[in-house]
Amino acid sequence: QVQLVESGGGLAQPGGSLRLSCAASGFTFSNYAMSWARQAPGKGLEWVSGIYSDGKDTDYADSVKGRFTISRDNTKNTVYLHMNSLKPEDTALYFCAKGKYSDYVTLDGIDYWGKGTLVTVSS
Repeated sequence: QVQLVESGGGLAQPGGSLRLSCAASGFTFSNYAMSWARQAPGKGLEWVSGIYSDGKDTDYADSVKGRFTISRDNTKNTVYLHMNSLKPEDTALYFCAKGKYSDYVTLDGIDYWGKGTLVTVSS
Protein backbone atom coordinates (compact mmCIF):
# COMPACT_ATOMS: atom_id res chain seq x y z
CA GLN A 1 0.00 0.00 0.00
CA VAL A 2 1.05 3.59 -0.53
CA GLN A 3 2.77 5.06 2.52
CA LEU A 4 4.05 8.58 3.03
CA VAL A 5 5.88 9.24 6.30
CA GLU A 6 6.89 12.78 7.16
CA SER A 7 9.65 13.72 9.58
CA GLY A 8 11.75 16.72 10.55
CA GLY A 9 9.12 18.90 12.12
CA GLY A 10 9.66 20.62 15.42
CA LEU A 11 10.23 24.00 17.00
CA ALA A 12 12.08 26.77 15.20
CA GLN A 13 12.62 30.42 15.96
CA PRO A 14 11.42 33.13 13.60
CA GLY A 15 14.07 33.51 10.93
CA GLY A 16 15.26 29.96 11.50
CA SER A 17 15.26 26.90 9.26
CA LEU A 18 13.96 23.35 9.19
CA ARG A 19 14.12 20.57 6.64
CA LEU A 20 11.17 18.24 6.33
CA SER A 21 11.51 14.79 4.80
CA CYS A 22 8.91 12.43 3.39
CA ALA A 23 9.76 8.76 2.94
CA ALA A 24 7.56 7.17 0.28
CA SER A 25 6.80 3.52 -0.41
CA GLY A 26 4.22 1.32 -2.11
CA PHE A 27 4.50 2.87 -5.58
CA THR A 28 7.08 3.72 -8.22
CA PHE A 29 8.18 7.00 -6.68
CA SER A 30 10.08 8.32 -9.69
CA ASN A 31 6.94 8.20 -11.86
CA TYR A 32 4.90 10.71 -9.86
CA ALA A 33 4.84 14.35 -8.92
CA MET A 34 4.90 15.10 -5.20
CA SER A 35 3.58 17.99 -3.14
CA TRP A 36 3.62 19.51 0.31
CA ALA A 37 0.55 21.09 1.88
CA ARG A 38 -0.09 22.48 5.34
CA GLN A 39 -2.90 23.14 7.78
CA ALA A 40 -2.60 25.70 10.55
CA PRO A 41 -4.68 25.19 13.72
CA GLY A 42 -8.29 26.03 12.98
CA LYS A 43 -7.51 26.83 9.34
CA GLY A 44 -8.07 25.16 6.01
CA LEU A 45 -5.64 23.14 3.96
CA GLU A 46 -3.13 25.19 1.98
CA TRP A 47 -1.03 23.85 -0.87
CA VAL A 48 2.61 24.82 -0.31
CA SER A 49 4.81 23.36 -3.03
CA GLY A 50 5.08 20.70 -5.70
CA ILE A 51 7.75 18.98 -7.73
CA TYR A 52 7.51 17.02 -10.96
CA SER A 53 8.52 13.37 -11.10
CA ASP A 54 11.97 14.09 -12.52
CA GLY A 55 12.64 16.88 -10.03
CA LYS A 56 13.35 19.44 -12.74
CA ASP A 57 10.24 21.59 -12.32
CA THR A 58 8.91 23.06 -9.08
CA ASP A 59 6.09 25.35 -7.96
CA TYR A 60 5.44 27.30 -4.76
CA ALA A 61 2.63 29.12 -3.07
CA ASP A 62 3.19 32.87 -2.99
CA SER A 63 3.31 32.74 0.81
CA VAL A 64 6.50 30.64 0.79
CA LYS A 65 8.14 31.58 -2.50
CA GLY A 66 11.76 32.57 -2.01
CA ARG A 67 11.90 30.99 1.45
CA PHE A 68 11.07 27.30 0.92
CA THR A 69 12.70 24.85 -1.47
CA ILE A 70 11.26 21.51 -2.51
CA SER A 71 13.53 18.74 -3.76
CA ARG A 72 13.51 14.98 -4.22
CA ASP A 73 15.92 12.10 -4.32
CA ASN A 74 14.44 9.39 -6.51
CA THR A 75 17.16 6.93 -5.46
CA LYS A 76 15.94 7.22 -1.86
CA ASN A 77 12.19 7.56 -2.52
CA THR A 78 12.27 10.77 -0.52
CA VAL A 79 10.95 14.29 -1.04
CA TYR A 80 12.17 17.23 1.03
CA LEU A 81 10.99 20.68 1.98
CA HIS A 82 13.78 23.00 3.09
CA MET A 83 12.19 25.87 5.01
CA ASN A 84 14.20 29.05 5.52
CA SER A 85 13.40 32.44 7.04
CA LEU A 86 10.57 30.90 9.01
CA LYS A 87 7.71 33.05 10.23
CA PRO A 88 5.17 32.40 13.00
CA GLU A 89 2.49 32.11 10.32
CA ASP A 90 4.33 29.06 8.96
CA THR A 91 3.22 27.16 12.06
CA ALA A 92 1.14 24.26 10.78
CA LEU A 93 0.86 20.54 10.31
CA TYR A 94 2.77 19.80 7.11
CA PHE A 95 1.60 16.97 4.88
CA CYS A 96 3.44 15.12 2.17
CA ALA A 97 1.25 14.14 -0.77
CA LYS A 98 1.52 11.94 -3.85
CA GLY A 99 0.32 13.26 -7.20
CA LYS A 100 -1.82 11.30 -9.63
CA TYR A 101 0.47 12.20 -12.52
CA SER A 102 4.08 12.97 -13.30
CA ASP A 103 3.62 16.70 -13.94
CA TYR A 104 0.54 17.83 -12.03
CA VAL A 105 1.10 19.24 -8.53
CA THR A 106 -2.09 21.07 -7.51
CA LEU A 107 -4.38 19.88 -4.71
CA ASP A 108 -6.90 18.33 -7.10
CA GLY A 109 -4.09 16.22 -8.54
CA ILE A 110 -3.33 14.46 -5.25
CA ASP A 111 -4.43 10.93 -4.45
CA TYR A 112 -2.53 9.98 -1.26
CA TRP A 113 -1.55 11.85 1.89
CA GLY A 114 0.82 11.33 4.78
CA LYS A 115 -0.21 11.86 8.38
CA GLY A 116 1.77 15.07 8.76
CA THR A 117 4.60 16.52 10.81
CA LEU A 118 4.11 19.53 13.05
CA VAL A 119 6.14 22.71 12.56
CA THR A 120 5.98 25.36 15.26
CA VAL A 121 7.65 28.73 14.71
CA SER A 122 7.86 30.72 17.92
CA SER A 123 10.31 32.73 19.96
